Amino acid sequence: MDWSFLKQLDDFDVLKSIAITIGIFFVFSIFRKIFTKYIFKLILKIANKSPTSLFKNVLYAFEKPMRWLIVIIGTYVALEYFPYFNEGHESFRRLIRAAIIVLITWGLWNLSSGTSEVFKKINEYSDNKIDEILVPFLTKVLRFVIVAISISIIAQVFGYDVNGFVAGLGLGGLAFALAAQEVIKNLFGGVVIITEKPFTLGDWIMTPSVEGTVEDITFRSTAIRTFADSVVIIPNATLSNEPITNWSKMGKRQISYDLKISSHTPKEKLEHSIKQIRSYVENHPDIHPETIFVNFTRYETDSLNVMLYFFTKTTDWGEFLAIQEEINFKILDILSKENVKVAVPAQSLRVEEEGSVKRNPLKVKKVPSNKGEN
Repeated sequence: MDWSFLKQLDDFDVLKSIAITIGIFFVFSIFRKIFTKYIFKLILKIANKSPTSLFKNVLYAFEKPMRWLIVIIGTYVALEYFPYFNEGHESFRRLIRAAIIVLITWGLWNLSSGTSEVFKKINEYSDNKIDEILVPFLTKVLRFVIVAISISIIAQVFGYDVNGFVAGLGLGGLAFALAAQEVIKNLFGGVVIITEKPFTLGDWIMTPSVEGTVEDITFRSTAIRTFADSVVIIPNATLSNEPITNWSKMGKRQISYDLKISSHTPKEKLEHSIKQIRSYVENHPDIHPETIFVNFTRYETDSLNVMLYFFTKTTDWGEFLAIQEEINFKILDILSKENVKVAVPAQSLRVEEEGSVKRNPLKVKKVPSNKGEN
């Protein structure tokens, strides 16, 4: 009897299974495109009508992981019909479960990047404010926890003993600590910066190493943008051990200088000028009223010294300069009306000709030479 037709039937079944496998792949590929182009946008429109942005943030975070989830599900279903593959094999099932865990981790990682917005909302509606300096740390800690948990779950999926791994880390902890002393120092320096809060993000600080605006704080270092628009990265261990001046914490900004008046100025004019300047500063709306000094302090060789010492209410650099300029122009007006002159420092010029030296303040007179030259 000819049994070849049975072999032909087997070949037909194999081709049929392969065609079904390819068809399933094709259907899921189309569904993935439909999901991306239509279904996701429809769900996103519904989410935009929500009073909070939480659902929308979740959608954006899991958009790409959901696309790949469709691919994984399609692969799993298609391989069930593939004649040369055993989809029930334990290793394959473990690989699928691990892939799904990776996708969930990916989505949670993306979602953790929006924790800064969550903390801002908490600060708006809560009396217990979260300092902005903590937000980058909390975000990084959250991501570390997400990755650590995901790795431990994947290890358990593949049958590894996580407890033994943790015990091994404990045994190697001493060697690791010795090899990473600088990293640990910087980590504890970051903890000191967070707990003591000498500055926060956006503050203008000055240290012996650098001066500028704080841009970012990580476990290892702090990024500071200087006024030359460059970024300086300082290890936290170095920064936490340096004296830090936080100019952003100023409640007011100091103006202090000496006004030198001509020594030939009559007493009455000097006294009247000082009273006018003091009155102007005391009544200026942008000058802090707590500490104002405008006083004749001392005699100098060629001038009368008037000290001005007061503070602006603003700490903004641009506004401070504008106020200082306005006051300086007003002082010039007062002195001009009183016919009081600002002292010009006297200069002594020395002219040497063939060993002879002549001194004459403010004037230079030619000293004739011994040779009778004119």
